[in-house]
Amino acid sequence: MTSTKSEPTVPAAGSRARRSLLAAYAPIGIAGALLALVPLSIGESRLLMGLAVGGLLFAAYAIAFNVIFGSTNQLFLCVGALAGIGGYTSGILADRAGVGMPLAMVVAAVVAAAVGGVISWIAVSRSLGVIFTGIITLAFSLAFHNLLLGQRDLTGGETGLVIQAGEGSLLRELVPPYYGLLALVVGYLIVYRLLQMSHIGWAFRALRDDETTAELAGVDVARYRIYAGIIGSAMLGLAGALYAHTEGYIGPSTYSFGEVDVRVLVMLAFGGIGTLLGPLLGAVVFTVLDEVLVEFGQLRVLIYGGLIVVLFLGFKQGVITAITRLFGRFGGQRPA
Repeated sequence: MTSTKSEPTVPAAGSRARRSLLAAYAPIGIAGALLALVPLSIGESRLLMGLAVGGLLFAAYAIAFNVIFGSTNQLFLCVGALAGIGGYTSGILADRAGVGMPLAMVVAAVVAAAVGGVISWIAVSRSLGVIFTGIITLAFSLAFHNLLLGQRDLTGGETGLVIQAGEGSLLRELVPPYYGLLALVVGYLIVYRLLQMSHIGWAFRALRDDETTAELAGVDVARYRIYAGIIGSAMLGLAGALYAHTEGYIGPSTYSFGEVDVRVLVMLAFGGIGTLLGPLLGAVVFTVLDEVLVEFGQLRVLIYGGLIVVLFLGFKQGVITAITRLFGRFGGQRPA
């Protein structure tokens, strides 16, 4: 009688799956651990901690924008407006309607998600390309800015809005806001990785690479673009709301196109559109760079622009993509 031995294919497959998950999420853990050490060296300086909080805020913005633009080529030039919807909605609900701060932030994220979903639906239903989507969303951003100025009784107009919700809590202390935003950034990176590894991520990559081919492959381009608009806008709204309660004051300039959208675009393009850690790298580099160039006064704009041009010429697809390809090229070489 011949005996057959069963091969341990299932344990081997399970081991490979665990290694795959570890490789997928290890960069997030390493980046989060390194950033968690920052307050240990600058935690005593209110100025430096403020810069660090701002850097994490823009990292959250850039990751959310990466979901929309980096995944589905929807050029939303209303990043600041969507974050502002979150900030103003949460602040007004918490201060004037008596809604609890956590619930107000959730509602704010939902409202921003609804607005982003409608914008995506309009762009898809009208078959708007990248440029026209950018024009429409830029017009929306300017309209939102004018709305803030016009509704003085509700938003405070050009003087801004003081938000009392959050006073006396950890959000108004020196270091805790940093870790709160760090947790948000890490959470956003995990969400982005989950999307990448799901069927939604496959559809995102397909329509980003070639929309016509994706449609022929059975991808519902309209539905997945709306998904990206909803998810990314919700992330923007939540980040804007958290910052509003952390800062205690918001105004039209807090979420303006010049202050938010331009910087987010540069950060994402520098780090690498469609990459996992590209938005985080871009936010860290340009937050530090912006502070270094402060002493140059008005020349900072010229230096900043010239440096951006040089970087874009050398790293057209972002620094992370260029470095990855460089290592891959050297790794693929065989010794003679």
